[in-house]
Amino acid sequence: MRSRGGSEGGAGTRRRMSPEGGRGKLTIGQALALGALHGPAELLPISSSGHVALVPWLLSWDYRLLDGELRKSFEVALHAGTAAALLITLRGEVVEAVGTLDRRRLALIALSFAPPAVAGYALERPIERRLGTPASIAAGLIAGAIAMALADRGPQLRRHEDAGARDALGLGIAQACALVPGVSRNGATLAAARLAGFTRADANRLSRHAALPVIAGATLLKGVRLRRRGLPAHARLPLAAGAAASFASTLGCTWLIRQVERDRSLLPYAAYRIALGIVVLARVRSKTMQP
Repeated sequence: MRSRGGSEGGAGTRRRMSPEGGRGKLTIGQALALGALHGPAELLPISSSGHVALVPWLLSWDYRLLDGELRKSFEVALHAGTAAALLITLRGEVVEAVGTLDRRRLALIALSFAPPAVAGYALERPIERRLGTPASIAAGLIAGAIAMALADRGPQLRRHEDAGARDALGLGIAQACALVPGVSRNGATLAAARLAGFTRADANRLSRHAALPVIAGATLLKGVRLRRRGLPAHARLPLAAGAAASFASTLGCTWLIRQVERDRSLLPYAAYRIALGIVVLARVRSKTMQP
């Protein structure tokens, strides 16, 4: 990672995490709790990253004061645990998809992968700097909820086998939009698929198939960056605990995948997101009004 100036990196070319982890701390209990939350939140269209950021803030944990690099490392650990569990849980679908790969399917995967990859490469840092506040996450939750509710009103006419280049590109653009904290990759891709007329069950299938390569690729890339940066000794056990909890909670909540498919509407998830967003905005307003 390149230095941004003498105050951050001096003559070096990598930014290393503070040995003390900033002013905050990540306890094993907090890591386990956030890992347990990450699994089900990733399987539902409610934004796992938004919840991992908002819960410590709402509970006034010191986690929110952690060194930024350590927070990112912890998020990588959570995503690694969830990705591993999803690959195990969905191995039948993965094997089937790999076994039927042809030029057309590879092109569709590339179209759904390219937008989030390009957007992540170009905009990751600006998004982290400007859109990680509780207010911006709340806005993402509410905006994503409105998109889900509107898209889910459309007809259910198409099956996943009907997906073409335009659909794959739409899923890719949706995943790029989900880089904004609070939007939710799951929610954005479900909205895109439902807007294109796919049934709820097939929209879920398309959402999973579009998300897995992106989750795995992003986790691998960030894992390589983490290895290069190094990890303070005091942070290794909490990160391992968070990854293990995320893995276990994802495995234990895989029934939620089918639950979302069976649900008649995305409205309950949209309503929850809006309610959470309003709570967060009210909390932000109360904090700004305090003397």
